Amino acid sequence: RREPAVRLQHGASGLEPLAWSEDHRVSVSTARSIAVLEQLSDVHSGGQDMVIHRTAVPAPGAACMLKVGPKKEVAECKEKFASSVDPTVSQTFMLDRVFNPEGKSLTPMRGFKYSSWSPLGCDANGRCLLAALTMDNRLTIHTNLNRLQWVQLVDLTELYGERLFEASYKLCKADTPCGELGDFPEFQRRHSMQTPVRMEWSGICTTQQVKHNNECRDVGSVLLAVLFENGNIAVWQFQLPFLGKESITSCNTIESGISSPSVLSWWEYEHNNRKMSGLIVGSAYGPVKIIPVNLKAVKGYFTLRQPVVLWQEMDQLPVHSIKCIPLYHPYQKCSCSLVVAARGPYVFWCLLLISKAGLNVHNSHVTGLHSLPIVSMTADKQNGTVYTCSSDGKVRQLIPIFTDVALKFEHQLIKLSEVFGCVRTHGIAVSPCGAYLAVITTEGMANGLHPVNKNYQVQFVTLKTFEEAAAQLLESSVQNLFRQVDLTDLVRWKILKDKHIPQFLQEALDKKIESCGSTYFWRFKLFLLRILYQSMQKAPSEVTWRPSHEDAKILISDSPGMGSTEDDQEEGTSKQASKQSLGDTGKGGDIDDTAEDSLHQSSDTGGREPMVEKLLEIQAQIEAVEMHLTREHMKRVLGEVYLHTWITENTSIPTRGVCDFLMSDDGYDDRTARVLIGHILKKMNKQTFPEHCSLCKEILPFTDRKQAVCSNGHIWLRCFLTYQSCQSLVYRRCLLHDSIARHPTPEDPEWIKRLLQGPCTFCDSPVF
Repeated sequence: RREPAVRLQHGASGLEPLAWSEDHRVSVSTARSIAVLEQLSDVHSGGQDMVIHRTAVPAPGAACMLKVGPKKEVAECKEKFASSVDPTVSQTFMLDRVFNPEGKSLTPMRGFKYSSWSPLGCDANGRCLLAALTMDNRLTIHTNLNRLQWVQLVDLTELYGERLFEASYKLCKADTPCGELGDFPEFQRRHSMQTPVRMEWSGICTTQQVKHNNECRDVGSVLLAVLFENGNIAVWQFQLPFLGKESITSCNTIESGISSPSVLSWWEYEHNNRKMSGLIVGSAYGPVKIIPVNLKAVKGYFTLRQPVVLWQEMDQLPVHSIKCIPLYHPYQKCSCSLVVAARGPYVFWCLLLISKAGLNVHNSHVTGLHSLPIVSMTADKQNGTVYTCSSDGKVRQLIPIFTDVALKFEHQLIKLSEVFGCVRTHGIAVSPCGAYLAVITTEGMANGLHPVNKNYQVQFVTLKTFEEAAAQLLESSVQNLFRQVDLTDLVRWKILKDKHIPQFLQEALDKKIESCGSTYFWRFKLFLLRILYQSMQKAPSEVTWRPSHEDAKILISDSPGMGSTEDDQEEGTSKQASKQSLGDTGKGGDIDDTAEDSLHQSSDTGGREPMVEKLLEIQAQIEAVEMHLTREHMKRVLGEVYLHTWITENTSIPTRGVCDFLMSDDGYDDRTARVLIGHILKKMNKQTFPEHCSLCKEILPFTDRKQAVCSNGHIWLRCFLTYQSCQSLVYRRCLLHDSIARHPTPEDPEWIKRLLQGPCTFCDSPVF
């Protein structure tokens, strides 16, 4: 069990209410909002609990009315159907919540039905977008640009309704003319063709865009497939970064031919550097099949010639959830796709691989897993492990084992009652790197009685040991700490508990740094040292945010008639100062400040010399690693300057200052840096192009990587991505408040804008 358990303000709603994004945010669909829990691996906190930043996407206040015709005509038809003499018409109309989302005498349709995260790199900050489907069938896309507030970018239900209205509710011009809206079957048809059931994002693909001078440039795009009640699928194509309505490239509608569709998933397969894609659609009656998707103008993508039926029996077992996992077949020596679907209490699986004979399909069912229907299913896409759960608190772990022909599953039972006590489960989701399992729980039965009140909570269970997480971080192909926050959190937890870095991890990391030299391993080393430093800190005796009352005591002692001594006043002042220093430490200040505070605290409370020496040693190691990472990034910036500037061209980057800073340390001997600096200085031709203070026009010398101070004492913070001084009141900070960066300006060239899009050089976090 991993603390804390997050209590939800409202009950969970919809199917699959839990989803975990690639940028480590957990969305929970509830009856009033989508609660978003962002996991952080905070290097400035000494607490052992998981650090979670909580926000919410509120449900719209007004009900969603699908556009099926002119407003006046729709109102007349509704009144006609409601007062119809035929009970099959009037009762069907009155009880259908798609026709009557506002409810009137019925309970209001509030809350969310489903949420889906886009891949990493889709919004303006390079993070994930959130597609949300409300209970009253409103499909919207949201983004979180400033970490505190979610902004709706587009309402796809409204846009799709307008498209259908303009096309007279025909998918193509060859279709037969539609009937009159006053006919109840036509009224139902127009609603069902725009009532979303599920939506899923594709992976990021590349399209070619023709510029004004007829040059082609590659543009990233992402697809969102929306499954409707009548079996149609709308495929929206968005240009990245997605900024709103203007980023929509196209919308194509596909007829799946599946009656009563229930679930949707993307099938993306790569074979010999050729990518194929399709949409897996499941039905409430049982069948599952792949629908071809023709991706026009998408580089390297191919499509199926015809639909592929994975399961055709109409056995009345509804398909609840579908996951598609790309794997490598060790016997066939090729890539393959594993499709798993929850059907009642069973798991249907299908193995797809392409050989010389064509597309091979192997399928079967895994039985005996649950005694109740599966309410949620999730998959770890790194190793293919599948997790299923039923409402009685039992979770099954299914591990695929390849055989000569196909595969088999080994499964084991995870009893959540042994971790959380007696609980009911409503949804599960696995973290991107497979370190944690998030579970929505409520109280189970006690002494054969159901609980009076339900308290919905999101709780976390570890799925990996510290040793497994450390090994995965060392051998990672991603080489980005931010994308592996769930693994780094396990490592952080272990170091904070044991107050030391295990010897095997130190030795393995040193070997990686010596053999490879990648800055990723230096950032990992910096992360470990910072956590070790926090574990040595003395925990504050009181909560840092709680107001102290020492000021009042000092004033009383100073008042006439009250006896006081200088010692009491000094004691009160020292207590106040120590509390202030603890508050500054809790806010995540600079390491130098926290080091001094911790040293003073340890000496005041009788700390011994070995602890002081240990803290100073760790602090020196942190500064050395930070300086190494700074120099490596400076070399990269200078390389961009050399490649993109002409002779004696003034760039806004303080090139001469960065060169002098790199060469100022006699102990730093990097031949690559010396050669690069020599070429740049030759190109600059003795020009310095210094920065000037915007307040007094004095020269800003480059003496510090963090800030610039002019001769009149004006202090400007430096951008850690370009080392320019941020001479404005508005700038950006990285997710963990490690560094600051300036905003790009319209006059910046493209190469500077690319530099400003980079992550933090110390912790890999995105910049806001």
